[in-house]
Amino acid sequence: MYLVKTPYLIKKYFSKFVWDVPKLPHSIFLTFDDGPTPGITEFVLEELDKYQAKASFFCIGERVEKHPDLFEQIKTQGHIIANHTYSHLNGKKTSKEGYLADFKKCEKVFSSKLFRPPYGKITKAQYDEVLKTHQIIMWDVLSGDFDVAISKEGCWKNVRENTKGGSIVVFHDSEKAEEKLFYTLPKTLEHFSKKGFRFESIQ
Repeated sequence: MYLVKTPYLIKKYFSKFVWDVPKLPHSIFLTFDDGPTPGITEFVLEELDKYQAKASFFCIGERVEKHPDLFEQIKTQGHIIANHTYSHLNGKKTSKEGYLADFKKCEKVFSSKLFRPPYGKITKAQYDEVLKTHQIIMWDVLSGDFDVAISKEGCWKNVRENTKGGSIVVFHDSEKAEEKLFYTLPKTLEHFSKKGFRFESIQ
């Protein structure tokens, strides 16, 4: 169970996290979790380049170690890279010590001041520590590209009907999301470009 559109009350309650960027109403912030992934991340980069779009990639440390050239390609094309833990841990199922060790292990692979907890799951004890050094970036719109229960058309509907100026939108450059991502990302870039929006990375 997940919410496609993050409710205002959740954003207000967890106000220390970044959920959207309302001060930039003419921009949309596309984010990509769980990569880099050969054959998928390249597709994302090619599609972004067609629109001179910039995005933010929340990378898994162990995948960066496996695919360093692909990681360098993300950076070379001017996109932001960010910490998504070393081994994609669920904070609610991991001790504070274990979670923070994994988070710091990712920081040793590459450095970033942005962090997104996998699954959006993190305890207060964990995020109190992370916030000492990093911004925690959540989202306004969850595309659902990871969800085997929805169609690619359903994924596109999620994005089309819920994204607005300042939205942070989550996609995944992962094998699990491939079909829906390949269908939805080009439509997203075309649709919102025609409406006059820019695509920017999170700073």
